[in-house]
Order: sequence, then structure tokens, then C-alpha cells
Amino acid sequence: MPRSQSRASACALLTPFGTSGLAPARPLPDIASYDHILIFVSGGKDSIACIDAVLAAGANPAQIELHHHDVDGAGGALMDWPVTASYCRALAASFGLPLFTSWKEGGFLREMLRDNLPTAPIHYQSPSGRHIVGGQGPRNTRLRFPQLSADLSVRWCSAYLKIMVADALIRGDDRFLGRRTLVVTGERAEESPSRARYATFEPHRTDTRGGTRRRRHVDHWRPVHRWREAHVWDAMRGHGIVPHVGYQLGWRRLSCMACIFMSADQAASIRFMAPYVFNALAGYEQAFGCTIKRGRSIDERRGGTGKAKMCRPAPRRARVEPGASGALA
Repeated sequence: MPRSQSRASACALLTPFGTSGLAPARPLPDIASYDHILIFVSGGKDSIACIDAVLAAGANPAQIELHHHDVDGAGGALMDWPVTASYCRALAASFGLPLFTSWKEGGFLREMLRDNLPTAPIHYQSPSGRHIVGGQGPRNTRLRFPQLSADLSVRWCSAYLKIMVADALIRGDDRFLGRRTLVVTGERAEESPSRARYATFEPHRTDTRGGTRRRRHVDHWRPVHRWREAHVWDAMRGHGIVPHVGYQLGWRRLSCMACIFMSADQAASIRFMAPYVFNALAGYEQAFGCTIKRGRSIDERRGGTGKAKMCRPAPRRARVEPGASGALA
């Protein structure tokens, strides 16, 4: 079992790194009052730090569940790191916590290739088994990559493959009705001005505590919202957690391996270590007549300033700092 930080240590880490532009701080939630605590984990450092923060706040491990969204769908392999699902399973096992997986049928690729079709059904696991919801929505066409925008209506990958999947599993599972549920995610204010404006504690999108039917009390807590990045790495090191291979290869943030926000160096790195992914992305750009980044194809970005380098894996339990360039370092 990992070593948990003391509650005093966790509270110290919750102090703001700076107050300019931040949403107002809120007291810690009454963690013992919740029947279910759902921590959504990507395998990235911030979601792992959330586990540390929840345990340090005094949560009963019996109330905690880890949930992971498989963005490529069960068995798919295009955008995400191929090791992420197994990494999350190992992470859950190391903490002695259950892990449930959820995904949109066909994952990223099916959603991107929608051509006069409804968005695909959502699959999710729960203690009672596997469930399927949705799939009967309006017909629509995408045939293009998500756009580089903060607007989730066009940067649809986050909305359709993560946010809406989480909403569906909470709304679709009757075990949350008449109960108090805490949703925990790892957004940090240090990451961007828009994330700095997120509330640290608020009702979740699926909350219906004021309704007249199917009432559920669902709060949303972002416990690491005010942590500095160094605090996050310290929390991982305190538990002896080996960082995801993406960090060991130099990616500063663990989103998808082939995230639409990839740098030129990352594109070059993908071309070097996963040419099948790179070639597929380049082929879809040509088929759509629309590139991921306006004005430059992925192949042009890789062939410009991008550089790929080999790396040496970090030793077990060692602290790993991400490379400054965001590419293989």
C-alpha cells in the first residue's frame, strides 16, 4: 500500500500558489458525509495527486472508486498511449482501490468519422457490472479532427469522450439516487487562465438535489486546483509511484499521446516511436481536407523544427521531472 501523507501536509499543499485570477478558495468538503467518492484518473500526475489529497483529507477508502475514460474505446488504438489502461489498473491496485472503466463505443475514431450518424452509445462499468446507455441521439457529421479551441463544442474530444461519459455513468446508475456523491478531478489553476477560474468546490453537472424526481446530491471537488506542479510531483514521490511513460519520454502533460495540441517535437517523437499512429493522422488530414493545426499538416510540423530523441527510463521510485521542450528528452 502507498504511504499516505498526513492531513496537515495535505492542507499545507492546498494553500494557493497565487491569488490573481483564481476562483475564491472554499473550505475542504465534509469528506465523511459522502456515500460515494468518484476520482476520475487519466494516469496523469494531477489525477494521482487527487488520490493522495482525498486520502489525506480523511476519506474512508471503502467509499472511494477510481474511474478511467478509455478515449479510444475498448480495444481501440489511435490517440491515447497504449499503456495507459494497464497503468491505471496498476495504479488502482497499488492503492487497493477499485477501478471502473468507461468509454464511448468506437472511441475517438468512430466519433471523428461520424457521417450522418448519431453519436455512439456509452459503456461504463460499475459494481453491478457493465452497462450501455445512449446512442439514439440526432444524426450529425464530423469528418474532421477536434479544433484547437477552448470551446468544447468544436474541441469535441474532451466533451464527448470524457465529460459526457462521466455524466452518463452518474445519471445512468441508480445507486447514486438518494445518496451523496463527491466527484473529484485534477484540474489545476497553474495550467491555464481558464482553469484558474474554475471553482474548487461546486455542485456537479449531474446534481439534482433540488429536483422532484431522481434526486441525487453530487458535488465536484478539485482538491489540487491550487497546488504548484512541484507539490504534485512531491505527492507522487511520497507514494513511490513511477510516473507514466509519457512523462519519462518528456511530455509535460499526460493527455493523449497524439493530443491535438501536440508540439512539433511531439509530432516528431510520435513519427519515430509510433509511425502507424502518425501515418493514420496524416492520412485522415488528407482525407478530410482539413489539418489538425490550421495551415500546417502534421507531416509539415514534424519536418520543420520538430526533433525526436531517445530517452533513458527513470529508475523505480525516482522523481521524474518532465523535459522542458515537451518532446523526447
